[in-house]
Amino acid sequence: SLNTTTTPSSVSEALIDKKWKQAMELEMEALEKNNTWKLVTLPPGKKPVGCKWVYTVKYRADGTIERYKVRLVAKGFTQTYGVDYLETFAPVAKMNTGRVILSLAANHD
Repeated sequence: SLNTTTTPSSVSEALIDKKWKQAMELEMEALEKNNTWKLVTLPPGKKPVGCKWVYTVKYRADGTIERYKVRLVAKGFTQTYGVDYLETFAPVAKMNTGRVILSLAANHD
């Protein structure tokens, strides 16, 4: 049977449960280990980009809980083009590229 675990809707709610708190600590450790950010002095008149915690429960095929997944995400939607950034980039492969790679792999098997 599928377990039903409530995902927190706020940080204060998440910190009540040790499982969510531990998942948040692991996320922070991973972000720090990967040098995800660096501390800089905020230029005058600029605001920092905010962030929020996203909570998800991952289940195994049999319905048992695999893990409590937590991600700290930037609120990039608060930025203004031309003010906060000038370029965007998303490393997205085109569908044809994926097909070529799969075709090559199949032919060289």
